[in-house]
Amino acid sequence: MLSFEGVPLLRLSRDTLSRQPSGERGTPALFALDVKAHETVVVLGDESSGVDALGALAMGLELPPSGRATLLGTEVRTLDRRGQLAFRRRVGYLPAGDCLLQNLSLRENILLPLHFGSDFREREIEGRVDVILAQLRIVRVADVRPAQADQEERRRAAMARALAFDPELVILEQPFDGLPDRVAAELLEVARGGETEEGSRRTLFITGQELPTLLRSRVDRLVRVSKGHAEVVKA
Repeated sequence: MLSFEGVPLLRLSRDTLSRQPSGERGTPALFALDVKAHETVVVLGDESSGVDALGALAMGLELPPSGRATLLGTEVRTLDRRGQLAFRRRVGYLPAGDCLLQNLSLRENILLPLHFGSDFREREIEGRVDVILAQLRIVRVADVRPAQADQEERRRAAMARALAFDPELVILEQPFDGLPDRVAAELLEVARGGETEEGSRRTLFITGQELPTLLRSRVDRLVRVSKGHAEVVKA
């Protein structure tokens, strides 16, 4: 589903992706990870670890200094612009900071990718959005703009947008920062999309600095990156 091969993460961040990694001398350890279907995998690391860049690398939004990242067997950055846009509809992506458009309501933020990225009829789109608004419990604030919503409501809306196409794989960056554990647990279960015999219905790849203790039992693998080295905390 998702694979990183030989990516040097030492002090690699979105500020340094266009250059060689900065920081300590010597050769940085190379990061490798395979995320299989129906798994929930979490990679944690501090601000200097490079973990914050993994989502963008996977989505083909950034180019690693060396190594490669493949998504559903494809190196997304090698596709042309149209191919990249079509491919990304197959993957839900919640970037750090939510990235909601401030001039649109929460509902319109969720509608936007469906309007431009699907061949659904308008009635189907509206019905799909109604369902996901109810699922994320933000019907009451659907018509307000992000600045009028609180942090939890914005995060729920961003999650709803990431799940709008009902993707098989979801990439979440710092999805639980600043949220109560109970809300984080609820959002994790919504993202997982239910259970199958193989595991969660959707495959999840989550990055961040910390993971609420309450969620650890729902994670298949937990990896912590420190000083360029990855250590499996839970397998």
